[in-house]
Amino acid sequence: MTDPGERLRSSLATDSASSAGSDWDSPIAMEALRATRVLHAADQEPFPAPSRIRIITIANQKGGVGKTTSTVNLGVALALYGLRTLVIDLDPQGNTSTALGVEHTVGTPSVYDALVGDSTLSEVVHPTTASPNLRCVPATIDLAGAEIELVSVVAREHRLRRAIEAHISALPEEQRPHYVLIDCPPSLGLLTLNALVAGDEVLIPIQCEYYALEGLGQLLSNIDLVRAHLNPAITVRSILLTMYDGRTKLADQVADEVRNHFGDLVLTSVIPRNVRVSEAPGYGQSVLTYDPGSRGSTSYVEAARELAQRGAVLPPLERPVTAGGLPPVPPVAALILGEPAAPTAEPSSTQESQ
Repeated sequence: MTDPGERLRSSLATDSASSAGSDWDSPIAMEALRATRVLHAADQEPFPAPSRIRIITIANQKGGVGKTTSTVNLGVALALYGLRTLVIDLDPQGNTSTALGVEHTVGTPSVYDALVGDSTLSEVVHPTTASPNLRCVPATIDLAGAEIELVSVVAREHRLRRAIEAHISALPEEQRPHYVLIDCPPSLGLLTLNALVAGDEVLIPIQCEYYALEGLGQLLSNIDLVRAHLNPAITVRSILLTMYDGRTKLADQVADEVRNHFGDLVLTSVIPRNVRVSEAPGYGQSVLTYDPGSRGSTSYVEAARELAQRGAVLPPLERPVTAGGLPPVPPVAALILGEPAAPTAEPSSTQESQ
């Protein structure tokens, strides 16, 4: 099996082979060439559009595995290469909003207003400086209280899904996003449950360390519960290996274990440990705009390209719904959120006599 480090270097080897004997055969020149390609992505062949709108939930209850970083950089890469992309920040920390340079101080119209208030997504969507094709729904600290405020709301698990569906249906065909990326908080609470009900597929970032594998079983079990009771369409379609350190055997062992278990679900592209990826949010940018010639930028472009190529051949999506427009809402949230199940109402004596 080809190791992830070799796959990571494959595109660079192709560049080196094509530029051998030319003025581009030095490392600095090669980095400049890669940067030029990213900066002038609009002049290159665009990524293929998906066969349908893809709503991708990027989830993993473990923190620090690259959910936000992957959401931001995949979103920017898709947008730079011609695909309309909407990023929804569902983490109260607001790191996705920070990395995209979108204001998310208290009082900013945000996803909180769409979930708890009466605002539509159209009223809380903000443009980004990364690309005209990329828009963002930011998260403010108000979102931290949303899980409590939503407890008594009817169909609380469907609030985000209904907001997304209403937003897309209100847009003209030529303005509808090709991709909707939802960044989840590092938990399995009501916000993540909303994201799983809203999405059609799940992308799971996995850090190349053993701790990252420990909670994966619980996440997959919860996705199965959501599929069985709340969202029959949800499925895990992509797994992205992040923070790969080619200097350690551990990274290769974890990567091989994930690939052996999940097979083709794992993207061929891997994301290396790269200081530029960590520096970029401090400047309100993605790594693609902060240092387009870096290894981190190249890797995210290749991962986005692979994601787009897979999306071009997706089968039509079927979402069973009831006459009211939403599937029935059983007390499955009690299983996922660890709440006591609501007691079933006993029939009254009048009903029994009838």
